[in-house]
Parts: sequence; structure tokens; C-alpha cells
Amino acid sequence: MASAAGASAFSKLWNSPVGPKTIHFWAPAMKWGLVIAGLGDLARPVDQISVRQQLSLAATGIIWTRWSTIITPRNYSLATVNFFVGCTAAYQLARVALEGDKNKEEAVPAAVAQKVGSAKSEE
Repeated sequence: MASAAGASAFSKLWNSPVGPKTIHFWAPAMKWGLVIAGLGDLARPVDQISVRQQLSLAATGIIWTRWSTIITPRNYSLATVNFFVGCTAAYQLARVALEGDKNKEEAVPAAVAQKVGSAKSEE
């Protein structure tokens, strides 16, 4: 009885509208490569991150996450991978924004010190 249930579960998956015989299965499987690459980029210095690339990845991740839940058949594996593509890109954008804020905070005291130094030299 257990083998019949196992065979039935396998054939159900195999013949599913989002099963391995369709693009609905393989596209999300291959798209995990973008998530893995995004996670690998966490070690990359912030000045080497492409803001345009990360903006496009975040936007497409959000858009396709929604789209994959309203199409027929609903493709939750596609929704999941697109959600993580969007999350990794958003995290990279947050890193860039925080680094920019940190650089501004460091630039202000340096500019003030330069003005104070130039004012002292004029006296």
C-alpha cells in the first residue's frame, strides 16, 4: 500500500502543471543561481556594487513575486525564488545607502576642520 501511495505521489508531481516536465519547474530552479550570486556579493566591497543592477533585481523580484501568485497555475516556487532575489538586492541597496550616510558623516567633520584650519591661517 505504501509503494502505491509513493508511486501515486510521484506521478502526481510528475504530471503536475508545475512539475518537472514544464518550464514552471525549471525556471525557478535555475533562478536560484541569482540568489546564490547575490549572497556571494555580500563579501564584495560596497564601492563595487552596481546600484542600477541591484535596483533592477529588486524591482523584478518584487514584480515577479506578485505575478507568480496570480497566474494559472500558481507557481509558489517561482514566487519564493523571486522573493529572495528581491531581498538580496534590497539588502545590497541598503548596504550602499548606509555606506553613503557613513561617508557623509565623515566628510562633514573633515570639511569643518578644513575651514577652521584655513580661518586660523588667515589670522
